[in-house]
Amino acid sequence: MDSCVIPLRHRGLSLVQTTDFFYPSVEDPYMQGRIACANVLSDLYAMGITECDNMLMLLSVSQKMTEEEREKVTPLMIKGFKDAAEEGGTSVTGGQTVVNPWIIIGGVATVVCQSNEFIMPHNAVPGDVLVLTKPLGTQVAVNAHQWLGNVSDCSRTGMANLRLSSCCKTTTPSMPRLPTAGHTLMHTFNAHAATDITGFGILGHAQNLAQQQHCEVTFVIHNLPIIAKMAAITKACGNRFSLLQGTSAETSGECFKYSSDQPVSCGEYLTLPPNR
Repeated sequence: MDSCVIPLRHRGLSLVQTTDFFYPSVEDPYMQGRIACANVLSDLYAMGITECDNMLMLLSVSQKMTEEEREKVTPLMIKGFKDAAEEGGTSVTGGQTVVNPWIIIGGVATVVCQSNEFIMPHNAVPGDVLVLTKPLGTQVAVNAHQWLGNVSDCSRTGMANLRLSSCCKTTTPSMPRLPTAGHTLMHTFNAHAATDITGFGILGHAQNLAQQQHCEVTFVIHNLPIIAKMAAITKACGNRFSLLQGTSAETSGECFKYSSDQPVSCGEYLTLPPNR
């Protein structure tokens, strides 16, 4: 599961908790802090949690950074993380900071709740509708942005004319966006299961989710909503990211599975019905 669910000794209450961390994917320290926070919270959201009680921040400062770089970068990453947490209705009350060869940022999200406040991810049934809340292609976009400073890379992979800069800018707002409407709609439309899409791509996480179901089900993904130009970029570099095969890693992605007894209508979400 995306989060652990631990029954507490207090009758009717459970602890739902998750932790995650990763390396920088964008150049803006503030935005990186927001992305990291969204990445942590998305695991709770995938469980249908609508309120997070508390967050801790995990921060690793690179020993290769100068003192001046640390003083500029670190506060911005912390502020981005805290601002995103407050936007999600929670707060950061502590954490741990260490010096490390690499910059790492992440955290822990915790909530104590009743059983009707979270949705276990194993009740999918035939006829359910898959809903994807964010487009795919963030790994491709992040790498493409890094190639902008290397003309030879762009030329060699045939991407010089794809306007990488404008393509990558459209990706940045997606990663730190909190899918707060999604976890509310999970309860409204009686979602049967959900997961977030991160390191294993949409196919890997869909396979994992399908294998957890109590009923025998098959998930049919007939359409891949992809960020503009990312399909062209992955083709131009020899399909090195396997985006079109569904195994490209995503950053702060989200995928919900709803029951099909009511239609889903929301501009932010893409419904993927299996047989329409």
